[in-house]
Amino acid sequence: MTAKALIDRRSFVKMAGAAWVATLTPRGAFALERADAVFASAFMTPDGSYGVATLTEEGQIIDRTLLPARAHGMAFSPESRRTVAFARRPGTYAMILSTDGVAEPVVITAAEGRHFFGHGCFSADGRLLYATENDFAANRGMIGIYDGTRGFARIGEFPTYGIGPHDMTLAADRRTLAIANGGIETHPDFGRTKLNLDHMEPSLTLVDTVTGALIEKRVLPKELSRLSTRHVDIGADGRVWFACQYEGPRNDLPPLVGHLSRGEDLVFLTLPERTTEALANYVGAIAVNRREGLVGLTSPKGNVAVTLDARTGAVLNEEFVAEAAGVAAATHGFAVSSYNGRFNGPTSAVAWDQHIVRLGRCIFP
Repeated sequence: MTAKALIDRRSFVKMAGAAWVATLTPRGAFALERADAVFASAFMTPDGSYGVATLTEEGQIIDRTLLPARAHGMAFSPESRRTVAFARRPGTYAMILSTDGVAEPVVITAAEGRHFFGHGCFSADGRLLYATENDFAANRGMIGIYDGTRGFARIGEFPTYGIGPHDMTLAADRRTLAIANGGIETHPDFGRTKLNLDHMEPSLTLVDTVTGALIEKRVLPKELSRLSTRHVDIGADGRVWFACQYEGPRNDLPPLVGHLSRGEDLVFLTLPERTTEALANYVGAIAVNRREGLVGLTSPKGNVAVTLDARTGAVLNEEFVAEAAGVAAATHGFAVSSYNGRFNGPTSAVAWDQHIVRLGRCIFP
């Protein structure tokens, strides 16, 4: 185990505290002691129940908590020591867990006329939680604001300036939200049915969290209007990396990955045709390893995990991963999960959901 890995694991243990560590089973405590890094992901068990697990980089489950329904995306704040699991669209709950074991889990419910889109993030100081939400009556995306110092009471909202927001992340300035508006209209009366595939409006927006004002908006060109912008992450240079899912004909090969810098046009990567074909028009998750300058992609439809050079966009690695799900920056490269229980090689008797979050104070710049 490298010194860097020891620092990362020890920082998590210090943050979690002795009280939390004491609640672990002997097997979980042993796994934590040997861990290079610590992650969290939602899962489904063979009996159909749902939960969220803390696990090591080697895929060993340290701890688990039951959830009321299926979760999707995760968020973590080292400042507030909180992890959040967001319900899968069009779910209406999010569960906030305390990684130090001091506070009981908090379950929040979407406001009337809203549902969650499965993603969110914390403010830089960890006091506020932002969640992507659907104002389905008005067919507009919203960001719900929840106050972590008041039991995560909903204290406000502001628009995403687009339709069907999905993922978002706090930009390098620690104040701006970078939001992927997928452009797809949905309504809870119709479940997960996509209602406007013939006139989608995908976009990426930068929004000021303090004022709620739109800073910039980039609408995808007309010829890519069926390319839904879905997931985002931030590069070491501040670029917003985004990944897409195509709602057009299966034999089309549109660009699926790109990046956005403030004040500049969208840039789409031109991947080799074999890589685009392997991704099967569907990137399910994206993550940036900022220390190593890498971008990781997964596709459950293509059964593949892809690693890119963040500087050049070159494909560095393609790996077959059956039902590939989540991806997160690891000590080296990426941790990758799958719907069939794989996490970085080892498997567990759970189906991991589509996203992973790394816990502990990030070691990347």
